[in-house]
Amino acid sequence: MTQHDDETLPEDIAAEAPADPAEDAGEDAVARLEAELAEWKDRALRAAAEADNVKRRAEREMNDARAYAIQRFANDLLGVADSLQRALAAAPRDGEAASVVEGLELIDKALLTAFENNGLKKVDPEPGARFDPHLHDAMMEQPSDAVPPGSVVSTMQPGYELFGRVVRPARVVVAARVAAANPYTPEGGDAAGAALDKKA
Repeated sequence: MTQHDDETLPEDIAAEAPADPAEDAGEDAVARLEAELAEWKDRALRAAAEADNVKRRAEREMNDARAYAIQRFANDLLGVADSLQRALAAAPRDGEAASVVEGLELIDKALLTAFENNGLKKVDPEPGARFDPHLHDAMMEQPSDAVPPGSVVSTMQPGYELFGRVVRPARVVVAARVAAANPYTPEGGDAAGAALDKKA
């Protein structure tokens, strides 16, 4: 054996030395702590999201309850507004009644302003407006050359909506759609058949 064979380098000793159990245990503990930290972080994020959802749901339910309470009150007042409108339409506008009519008009304007200030908007489509089944209630159809078929001819009673909800649809008259040409003669005979008979 040579002297060179007996010599061992420090690097060889470090490589041949067995792993330190304490060091391995420390690395495992760090990995477990990191995994636990990630788990608790995920739980915290989920809890925060759930709390936010609960808060939004509670606010939405509270707003719905408030809107429903206002809607019931608004329904009761709509009858008063309708009666006032009918009185204005039937009242004479000359002589001594003129000042009374002016007072009723001011009351009607103040009532509509109070409605708008509380989110109650009037739905009163103009002639020619597109018929909207969500906002309008078609009471009848009639032929009209003034507006396109399927659009509003006139409003029989205005409607109202509250915060995007329809409290009462507007009652309207709708322009009738053009009917298809009748292939039969007024007497009930087939016009096409009559033409063929004449050719024969």
